[in-house]
Amino acid sequence: MLLNLHIKNLILIEEEEISFSPGLNILSGETGAGKSIILGALSLALGGRANRDMIRDGSRDALVEAVFSSCPEVDELLSSYDIELSDQVILTRKLSGDKSMARINGETVPAGRLKEVGALLIDIYGQHEHQSLLKKGRHLELLDAYMGERAAALLDDVKSAYKRYAAAKKELDGSKVDESERLRELSFLEHEISEIMDAKLTPGEDEAVEEEYKRLSSAQKISDALSGAYDEISGKAYDEISRALRILSEVEDLDPKLSEMVSSLSDAESIVSDVSREISAYISDMDQGAERFSDVEKRLDTINTLKSKYGRTIEEVMSAAEEKQKQADKLRDYDIYLEDLKSRVAQYEAEVEELSSKLSAMRKEAAKELCAAVRENLLELQFLDAVFEMEFTKKDTYGAGGYDEAEFMMSANPGEPIRPLSAIASGGELSRVMLAIKTILAKKDTIDTLIFDEIDAGISGRTAQAVSEKIYLVAKERQVICITHLPQIAAMADHHYLIEKSAVEGSTISSIRSLYGDEVLGELSRMTGGAEITGITMENARQLKAQADEYKNSLNKEAT
Repeated sequence: MLLNLHIKNLILIEEEEISFSPGLNILSGETGAGKSIILGALSLALGGRANRDMIRDGSRDALVEAVFSSCPEVDELLSSYDIELSDQVILTRKLSGDKSMARINGETVPAGRLKEVGALLIDIYGQHEHQSLLKKGRHLELLDAYMGERAAALLDDVKSAYKRYAAAKKELDGSKVDESERLRELSFLEHEISEIMDAKLTPGEDEAVEEEYKRLSSAQKISDALSGAYDEISGKAYDEISRALRILSEVEDLDPKLSEMVSSLSDAESIVSDVSREISAYISDMDQGAERFSDVEKRLDTINTLKSKYGRTIEEVMSAAEEKQKQADKLRDYDIYLEDLKSRVAQYEAEVEELSSKLSAMRKEAAKELCAAVRENLLELQFLDAVFEMEFTKKDTYGAGGYDEAEFMMSANPGEPIRPLSAIASGGELSRVMLAIKTILAKKDTIDTLIFDEIDAGISGRTAQAVSEKIYLVAKERQVICITHLPQIAAMADHHYLIEKSAVEGSTISSIRSLYGDEVLGELSRMTGGAEITGITMENARQLKAQADEYKNSLNKEAT
């Protein structure tokens, strides 16, 4: 049940707090007062679409917070998301510029999660939802919703069987090739398989080869540097040192100091000679590694070529080879494969047919119950002698929901032929049909709160009174929040809220407040006769309220 709705800086609302109660909660107000804003705020809290235009002019952000009493289904869902449980569920939505933040019980969540939780807490019946009855496909959805748990397992079985059948049939449809095409495809597959298998790949080899390649690439650079150094040392540098040594040796005996220089040059000649030999030996070893570098480079090219064709990793390449081997095996034994596939398609189709037949029989029985209940409700909603049935046809193809195609058929008045709902032109009639169906589904649904948004379009007089009584009956089993412009419905309220628009300091503000006693009569008078409240309109309001109270009391007496 919705306990509280807090709205701040949303469009025309500065800040409002609304506490809702069990039973029938009526929201009314003049056109443009902001009734749609209240519903829009609740939609935001339930994960609806948000945009910056919703933020009140002059404000940096907007906030909507809806507080619900919890239930086992919601607790189970919240537990699966590791959200802390409480006896209340608090859904929060904050808008800041182009950003939106969602929370459940104080924990930040994606906005889509608000929708999942909200779907278990509240059902909103918009003022144009009756138009969905014009869509034939919607009728079967309503019937399945009416069947509920008794059909859930069978519906899942049909869905699973159809998924198997559709996959096998798709494979069969894609497997029809002529002989020349089969041979070409087989030849190409064998070439690809051979290319992969000849490479004799091992898992993780690509990483090892890349590491060795990097190492050998560095060694090549070292080898090039050493070759350059060897050329310099063993060539010009060594010759010049040797020549200098010979020149000084010729005058060494003339001055004792020259002996030290000759000794140093001799040491330098020896050092250069030793370094030259070491470099030469190192280069010789590197020349042997150059052949390994070439092999590694070729292996890496092979691996990368295969990865570019068949997968990002060696494991994916090897998996591709296995899959291509399976495809090649199919093409080699194509006739056997095709016969096996046809057999599986026939088997899966038989399963879908059998399950769809069971589902169809269950639907037809449930349709009799639903249509009988709808007829009873339509009589209460001022249809003189309504006939309401469901017509089934078998589709030529299967679907995830079986092979049924169903459509509601109706005769709204005595003597009129029964015909599809889409042939009923009156929006008011469609609205009452949808209300009748919703009334029935509400008794089966576990959702505690139901919102009716101006579903009373196109009706008046005695019909409006009948609709008000029907809505009140729903409110005895569920919390109902109803936005209405009809005084007959508003008079049934257990709790009445008035939405008003006013100008404050040059700014337009929408506000909401609870009505009591004479305030309720004043609003009913306005709804009855317009902006000017007169003695006649007040008397009409009193009569409506008295009539509503009498109806409520009669229900209470029946209950006791």
